[in-house]
Amino acid sequence: MDRREFLQGAGSAAAMLALARAGTGTPVARADNISPNTPIYRMLVPEIFAPVPDPADHVPAIVVGSGFGAAVTALRLAQAGTSVAVLERGSRWPNDPWRDIFAVDTLPDGRGFWHRTTFTGVDGVTQAIDPFGGVLDVRSYPGIDVWRGACVGGGSVVFTGVMIEPEQRFFDHVFRGVVDYREMHQVYYPRVRKMLRPSPIPVDIYNSVAFVHSRSWDEQARAAGYTPQPVAGAWTWEIVRGELAGRSRASATVGCSNLGNANGAKFDLNQNYLRDAEGTGRARIHPGHRVDAIGVEPGAPGRYTVAVTKLAPTGEALGTRTLTCDKLFLAAGSIGTSELLVRARATGALPNLNEHIGEGWGGNGDVALSRPLETFDVGVQGAPSASRILDEAGMPVALENWFIPGTSFFDTTVLGSLGIVLDDTRGRFVYDPADGSVVLQWPPGGSAASVARAREVNNRASCDCRSGIRAIRDADASFTAHPLGGAVIGRATDAYGRVRGYRNLYVMDGAAVPGSTGTVNPSLTISALAERNIEQIIRSGG
Repeated sequence: MDRREFLQGAGSAAAMLALARAGTGTPVARADNISPNTPIYRMLVPEIFAPVPDPADHVPAIVVGSGFGAAVTALRLAQAGTSVAVLERGSRWPNDPWRDIFAVDTLPDGRGFWHRTTFTGVDGVTQAIDPFGGVLDVRSYPGIDVWRGACVGGGSVVFTGVMIEPEQRFFDHVFRGVVDYREMHQVYYPRVRKMLRPSPIPVDIYNSVAFVHSRSWDEQARAAGYTPQPVAGAWTWEIVRGELAGRSRASATVGCSNLGNANGAKFDLNQNYLRDAEGTGRARIHPGHRVDAIGVEPGAPGRYTVAVTKLAPTGEALGTRTLTCDKLFLAAGSIGTSELLVRARATGALPNLNEHIGEGWGGNGDVALSRPLETFDVGVQGAPSASRILDEAGMPVALENWFIPGTSFFDTTVLGSLGIVLDDTRGRFVYDPADGSVVLQWPPGGSAASVARAREVNNRASCDCRSGIRAIRDADASFTAHPLGGAVIGRATDAYGRVRGYRNLYVMDGAAVPGSTGTVNPSLTISALAERNIEQIIRSGG
């Protein structure tokens, strides 16, 4: 198979850009359905099998989730003197410069996916995957798959480090005056950047063998009339240099990112917000604690109940409990937070939730793109994104230089991009009383406009300036790694994340964002919005 046939056969740019497609699967609860590779995982990562602490029966504040919004919330509450329990369904994975802790992106095993059963690689071959508690969860809905973190640190472990502030005109289009861009720009975006330290790829790393694809991507963009802009990423560049120099196991420099970077090259939340929250002595993180339902404690309307299942990394249920708290902060990601709220309203556990719960969900206009490179340069494709371009000739769309995952020392000669379109298409979450599930209703063909627009820009940039040959390209929006909405700020909540209809109940994550962050990756905006909201909540006393 030559590379043109590869591109045509691969079809899905999602497969080409990251992990391909994971199949269905849910956490198991039977001892006879445990991965046969569990003894190997125990040997490779004994830390995740160690006993995890249980939260107290009652905690002043519970934070559900441990991703960007959750980590910000936990730190600021703890610094303000509040005792906090952070509940995370996934494991807490360590870092080590040489140990094989995470699965490799292109050769995944149970450490890669959250209780998945199948995986289809870039070669189109579907293989079985161990039903184990890995770091990335893939939820399949009609018309779209959603990728999200399932580990302590949430999305910060499985994202590719990009942290960009949106243009004011795009921010205002999305938030429609509910959130003031100027205060975000002047106060909260800088506050997050101070903590997470995003910065562009240093020149020496950009010029290394691992970023031939980035230099070629920029060259093609310039030939098409664009001016590539540097992208800031939350990476520890000295560790990346260590990979190139042989001082650390290769990870970020060989296209690993979406299943984690075991050597700590990615500056995830475990190395900043969560670490600092625990350092106060008032915040405790509880891995392996899945929140199943929330409600109001009977006879005590000022308290919330949180139904929890304790999970082993194998998926076995170790027990169930109901905790109580005075303040409940939902930060389980757009999917997790929306599911809890929609279910609570439908079952009568929180009957006063308004009609906007479950509404306003979007995939941030994500479109995965690819085009071949008409050269056989020797190298590998590093995961950090080097640059982006913005096109406003039609629907505004940004293309970011991305990577094709691989462990070979020969470049795939395929260039990847992530397109992010300012698309107003939205879906909604609904409760199914037949089985108690919460389902995402995504409009049929809902991403068609985004695909067409992103493909248009990708086509313009797809001319190889050295050969003059127009490249074969593809676009795919059947998945998103940036789920947003479902409990939108200013509608389901007030302007600071307080859930309407209830006191001391808050939404602090991507569920509050109205389906888009304005042609940029959401991590910086989610974090800055959490900084803004928790500051006001603490200052006002609730």
